[in-house]
Amino acid sequence: MDFAPRFVGRLGVADAVTTGNAALGFLSAAVATVDVALAAQFVLLAAVLDGVDGVLARRYGGTRVGPYLDSLADVASFGVAPAMLVVAIVGDDLGSAIERAVAFGIPALFVAMAVVRLGLYTAYDATRTTTGGVPSTLAATTLGAAVLAGVETPAAVLAITAAFCYLMVSPIEYPDLLARDALLMGVVHVLAVVIPGFQGGMFPVALLTLSLAYLLLGPWLYWGEAERDGEGKRS
Repeated sequence: MDFAPRFVGRLGVADAVTTGNAALGFLSAAVATVDVALAAQFVLLAAVLDGVDGVLARRYGGTRVGPYLDSLADVASFGVAPAMLVVAIVGDDLGSAIERAVAFGIPALFVAMAVVRLGLYTAYDATRTTTGGVPSTLAATTLGAAVLAGVETPAAVLAITAAFCYLMVSPIEYPDLLARDALLMGVVHVLAVVIPGFQGGMFPVALLTLSLAYLLLGPWLYWGEAERDGEGKRS
């Protein structure tokens, strides 16, 4: 009888990176109430791995379970983890029962909409060059970068989170980033994680600026579609 785990021979190198993404999501959620900045850094690092697994899948080939693992990992890293980040920020600023309901209800709705969004993506968008609604990775990156850039006012964080609850499931079409632009974002992600305090936090601010620019202008002004030449998503 073979006692090797079932994944042996079925998962590829990209899948290993994807599971690392999921582990970072757990670590972010686990430390959120202790160190908000570290939790935000874990979210951004998970976003880096989310990009790397796609590159590896295109380079070495994907597996049948790859798309499912990708969405499941993203639930942890870009659904639960950023929601816990929000809870940690607003948790000490609660008074009435209504305030508590809002403080926990909005992050809960964020997780629910991230799950719905990822399910829709896997079913309908995985093979397209655009995707409906704000990517959960972008929503989580924006929240993480905002925290590292010093945006920790509970009301502002809740408002941003509430906006993403709709934007993730909105009909707005977002084009995939070209490889060069994804690489630039990845570099800024890494710098924001490794040296977040450099020059007064210039890299988290730069990441937040890039994320907001794509969030607000990407569906209408991003030039990547005409130059895409068939660049694929993870499959």
